[in-house]
Amino acid sequence: QVQLVESGGGLVQPGGSLRLSCAASGSDFSIYAMGWYRQPPGKQRDLVAGITSGGITNYVDSVKGRFTISRDNAKNTVYLQMNSLKPEDTAVYYCNAVPPLNSLFPSWGQGTQVTVSS
Repeated sequence: QVQLVESGGGLVQPGGSLRLSCAASGSDFSIYAMGWYRQPPGKQRDLVAGITSGGITNYVDSVKGRFTISRDNAKNTVYLQMNSLKPEDTAVYYCNAVPPLNSLFPSWGQGTQVTVSS
């Protein structure tokens, strides 16, 4: 069964750090670009960081210099290191292919909640 499982979220104070993990089981995603998306309360889900199969990364301006995406193809896992967190980073974080591919991952994972608050 192909699925995405995100983990590592939690409650953190402004300025803190978290490391998110996304394990892709049942599929070899090594040849695909992968990304982290987030959905703040009441808003749409948007891509915030992506990484190609060759390791080239890109970020939206709001997270540049604070977030780092990486991947371990041997473990079928994608990571997101988040530093200097801000309240506006509060969201449910998901991983998926970039762009999302129903043929690769038929459904999104459950996501992991990140809450930045004092």
